[in-house]
Amino acid sequence: MKRLTVGIVSLLITFATLGNPAAAQKQAPASATSAQTGAAIGETHTLDISGSAQWVDTQMDLRPGEKLHIASTGTITYPADSSGQSKARSFGPDGLPRGWMDLLRQYPVPSAGHGALIGRLGTGDAAQPFLVGAERDYEAPVAGRLFLGINQSYQDASSAQGSFHVTIRAVAAGAGVAGAAPAGGLPDTPIPIITPALLEKIPRRVSDEQGHPGDMVNLLLVGSRDEVVQAFAAAGWVQVDRSVGETVLTGILNSLKKEDYLTMPMSTLYLFNRPQDFGFAHAEPVRVVMSRNHLRVWKSPFEAGGQPVWCVAATHDIGFERDQRNNGLTHKIDPDVDHEREYVSDTLSGTGMVAARDHVTPKNPLTEAKTATGGSFQSDGRLVVLVLRPSPASAQP
Repeated sequence: MKRLTVGIVSLLITFATLGNPAAAQKQAPASATSAQTGAAIGETHTLDISGSAQWVDTQMDLRPGEKLHIASTGTITYPADSSGQSKARSFGPDGLPRGWMDLLRQYPVPSAGHGALIGRLGTGDAAQPFLVGAERDYEAPVAGRLFLGINQSYQDASSAQGSFHVTIRAVAAGAGVAGAAPAGGLPDTPIPIITPALLEKIPRRVSDEQGHPGDMVNLLLVGSRDEVVQAFAAAGWVQVDRSVGETVLTGILNSLKKEDYLTMPMSTLYLFNRPQDFGFAHAEPVRVVMSRNHLRVWKSPFEAGGQPVWCVAATHDIGFERDQRNNGLTHKIDPDVDHEREYVSDTLSGTGMVAARDHVTPKNPLTEAKTATGGSFQSDGRLVVLVLRPSPASAQP
C-alpha cells in the first residue's frame, strides 16, 4: 500500500512540475476603473472584471458584519491554443465545469469552477478567497478591503478575452470602523485568563512515538471542541486523513468527483502522552505532498475562563529532506516557524470567530531547536493566544 501511495504521489508531483502555472492569488491586486468607495444601504456600485485580471480592487472598505449582494453577468472566453489541441471555451460567472486536468492546476478556490468570479477580503497571504459566481450574499467577517478576481492561473489570464459586469448592492451596515484592519482583523490585547502559572504548565515541545522532542507548541486556542473545528473550517483549513489507507480511498473518490485532494495525512506526534486530536492543512492542491501549511492540535488538561485550552504545533512543509533517525525521506519544514504561527493566527482571526488575540512569552521560551527528524528551526519564543467566540452550535467541550 505504501508503494502504491508513493507511486501516485510521484506521478502527481511530476505532472505538477511539468505543467502547473503559478496560482492566481499570488499576483498583486490590479486597479478597478469604475469602482467607488463606501455605500449607503441600498446604494449600488458597478465595475467590470476583465478576463485578463487576477485581483481587482473594488475600492470598497467594509466593516465587520457589513452585508452585500453581489450579482454578475457577462462572458469570458479562453481561445483555442495554437496547436489546436484545445478548443475555445466560453463561460459565465459560475465558470467552467471542473474536468480531470483541473486536478493538476492551481486555482485560488480549488473547489470552484475554472474561471468563476471569486472574491477575497484583504491582500495578505492569509486572505481566504471565496466563490462569488453569478450571485452571492456576502457578509464581511472582519474589516477590510474587498477584491474581486477570476478563478484562473496566470497562463489563463494571459489570453482570456471578455469580462464580467458586477453589481454590488449594500444590504446592511456593519459595526465598527471600515477600512484596512490589522493583519487577521485583530490587534493584540492582554488576555488575563492566560496566566503565567498556566503558561508554566504548557509543554514547550511535542515528541514522536520514541519520545524524541520535535516541533514547538506555538499557539494556544481557548474554546470548545466545536468552536475549534468551526474556526479552522471557516478559515479554509481541512482535516487530514489519519492513515495511508484513508489517503488512497479519499484520493480516488475525490478524483472521481474531480475535486482536489488536500487531506494527505501527517505523521502522529505526541503531547500529554497521547497523539494529536486533530490535524489540519492549508495547501496548494497539486503540491500538497511536498508543500503545505499544516498543524496538529491537542486538547490540554487545563482550562482558562472555564473553557478548554488547546495546544497547537504549526509548521510549513517546504520540501523533503533526509530523516536523521532512519535515513528515510521526510518533510523539510521552513526553519522560520514564527512565520507559520502568524499565518495560522491571521487565517483564524480573519474569520471573525476570534474574540481576542495576544502574543505571550513563557518563562522559558524556546528560541532554537531541532525537529524529531533532525531539521533545525528558530523562533522568538512567543506563543499566539486566540480566544474563540462562543458559538450557539457549540455543545461539546
